[in-house]
Amino acid sequence: MPAFKTSRLSLIGSLFLLAALPAAAEETVPQTQVKTEAGGLEVTQPKGVVELFTSQGCASCPPADAALKHLIDDGSIVALSYHVDYWNYLGWADTLASKENTARQYAYAKMFGRNGVYTPQAVLNGRDQVNGANLSGIKGRLIALSGADAGMKVPISAERKDDEIDITIGEGDGKANVVIVYFNRQKVVDVEKGENSGKKMSYWHAVRDIQTIGMWDGTSARFVLPASVLDQEKDSGCAILLQQMKDAETPGAIVGAATLMAAP
Repeated sequence: MPAFKTSRLSLIGSLFLLAALPAAAEETVPQTQVKTEAGGLEVTQPKGVVELFTSQGCASCPPADAALKHLIDDGSIVALSYHVDYWNYLGWADTLASKENTARQYAYAKMFGRNGVYTPQAVLNGRDQVNGANLSGIKGRLIALSGADAGMKVPISAERKDDEIDITIGEGDGKANVVIVYFNRQKVVDVEKGENSGKKMSYWHAVRDIQTIGMWDGTSARFVLPASVLDQEKDSGCAILLQQMKDAETPGAIVGAATLMAAP
């Protein structure tokens, strides 16, 4: 199953790829302590990207969900929660899970050379994986990746301007897909069955859709989306990931990222 299959195909007709225009971003999220200048952009770079694969039906996942919330509160890391559906057989159908999320995790397993998948799994910068509940391990590994030139190398700015979302990507090396990951900021769920039965759980940045909107070829580029993509659900946001591909269905290294929340 393709890792980036999406139900948002109608957006493709609304997407405009504009001429590459070096420009200073008025606002970039998330805020960090580090600034990088490339391709005419001076933007704040996130320290890394954490993709947590989790499930409401997995007893080992609540500590990882809490660790993800800590990373989100830190404000310097792009943190996303992908709910998978393969724990549903225990009697509780995860209300935030999708087959696309599960497909993305299996695609990562192929990239890592693993025979199977597990929860909670945290994929870091599309390059490494650790147990999602190991908060210190996640932070340490992100620092190590950055020090090994495997961090966020390409600046991305994302801002809302009236009825548009303006995305600007700076210069860099190689080629990559421009991937938009739509998520809900918070969802509170009463889990009624399965290993977490009887618990009221808060889930943060739960992914609800993934869309590849175009390609980046190493030169600065600009994309525009309708702002309505963030207004369709209350309290939503999106992450922009610049992700290299091993092949048509296998994701690889993430070399740039940014996050944008819907207008309050």
